[in-house]
Amino acid sequence: MKLKLFAATAALLMGFAPVSQADETIAIKAGFMILSPSGDFGATVNNIGTRIDLEKDLNFDNSTQAIGEIDINLGDSLISFGFTPLSFKGSGILNRPINYNGQLFAAGTAASSEFKADLYDFSYTYYVINMDDLPSRFQLGLETSVKTFNAKTSVTGSGLTASKSTTIAIPTAGLRGRVALADFIGVSGRFGYLGYAGNFFTDASAQIEFSPLPLLGINAGYRYLKVKLDTNGLLADVTFKGPFAELFFRF
Repeated sequence: MKLKLFAATAALLMGFAPVSQADETIAIKAGFMILSPSGDFGATVNNIGTRIDLEKDLNFDNSTQAIGEIDINLGDSLISFGFTPLSFKGSGILNRPINYNGQLFAAGTAASSEFKADLYDFSYTYYVINMDDLPSRFQLGLETSVKTFNAKTSVTGSGLTASKSTTIAIPTAGLRGRVALADFIGVSGRFGYLGYAGNFFTDASAQIEFSPLPLLGINAGYRYLKVKLDTNGLLADVTFKGPFAELFFRF
């Protein structure tokens, strides 16, 4: 369903391509990201619960997921929509009792756990410096973004499963920039952060872009995500970081 929605959106944007102005560009990106997890999460009932350490308690594995993004450049403005699915699994023998969403898992229990989340990123950037028509390019902009984080977690052991899910939208503010020697090669990055009411989100990435053809290219980089949630009984203080690579088509 998500792939169909992404394809439909891309097709719709292609339909508007003939009326684009000379300084307008639409870019469609698709690739893979490998993220390693650290931190802890928990689910409470009446403020009672145990935080689970992703590394020490249940040995969570890395996540390898497909990612996608659509960028629309309109002169000094950039509108972006990105989708990043996260899926981490872990298992092990509990060395301490775990109380998860009202369910007690005793020490010595063989347990498994999942931490899944869909991250939807809507952002708008205004380039206060936009030198993109010179032999050497330099762009620096102010970015506002809304990160919608749809998280689902569970713990299973001794034939029992306890789960917890939540959806929260966290706005961020930050910077986006790009430095390029020409259209075919450059370095870009972005940073966004905001915290409120016990929740915060940090999203930072940097990448190298290579476009041997005007309409086709690849990029590779590194992304850092840090999320702290305290909402509806779900607690999380987690960090995800790792490399990614994308193929992009622009017109």
